[in-house]
Amino acid sequence: MYVKNRMTKNPVCIDVNSRISEVVDIMNDRELHRIPVVSGKKLVGLVTESMISKQGATKATSLSIYELNYLLSKTSVDAIMIRDVITIHEDRFLEDAALVMFKHDIGCLPVVNDANEVVGILTSNDVLSAFLDILGYRESGSRVCVEVKDELGTIGDVSDIFKRNNCNITHLGVYSQHNGYSDLIIRINTFQTDALEKDLNASGYRVLSITKNPN
Repeated sequence: MYVKNRMTKNPVCIDVNSRISEVVDIMNDRELHRIPVVSGKKLVGLVTESMISKQGATKATSLSIYELNYLLSKTSVDAIMIRDVITIHEDRFLEDAALVMFKHDIGCLPVVNDANEVVGILTSNDVLSAFLDILGYRESGSRVCVEVKDELGTIGDVSDIFKRNNCNITHLGVYSQHNGYSDLIIRINTFQTDALEKDLNASGYRVLSITKNPN
C-alpha cells in the first residue's frame, strides 16, 4: 500500500507571504491543526496550531489583545514556520511513512512529488485507519487466531484447511512470537467456524481464539 492511496489529496496550503491571522482563520474554519506553507506549489515550511499559540502566549504578556491581533495581522507565517520539514514521497510505502512518524515522534507528514510540490498530507489517523483495513477489522466475519510454527509451508497448509472448510480468507496478519512460534490472525467472511476449529485442532494447529464481528 502506497502513501498516495491513504493520504488526503490536495490539502489546504498557505502561501509563505500570508499573515498569521489568515492561518488562524483557516484553521478555525476548516478545523485544521497544521497547514503546509508553499511558495508557488513548492513546500517551504509547515505551521502548526501550537506554534501560533506559542507566538500569542509569548506576546500576550506585554501587549493588549488589540495590539496582539494587530501584530498577528502584520506578521507573515515565515516568521514562525518550521523550515526543515520532514516529508514523504507519494510513491513510498505506507509502512515507510509510519516508521518516519514513529522515529521523529510526529503526527503528520506533508506528501510531495518529484518536484517537491505538495500533493497531499498524511496523518497518524490515516495510518491507523489503514492498519484496521489491512486486518479487516471493520468488515463482517470472524477473526481466527492460530498458533503455528514459524517454518516453511505453514501458511499454505493452514490455507488448505480453511479451503476444505469453505472458509474464504479475506485478510491475514502474522505476529512473530518466541521459541519459533507465530500467531496467524486470519479474517474470514463467515460466522460458521465450528467445523473449521475442529479441523485446525485435529491438524495440530492450536486455535487461540475465534471472535465474531457483525459490522
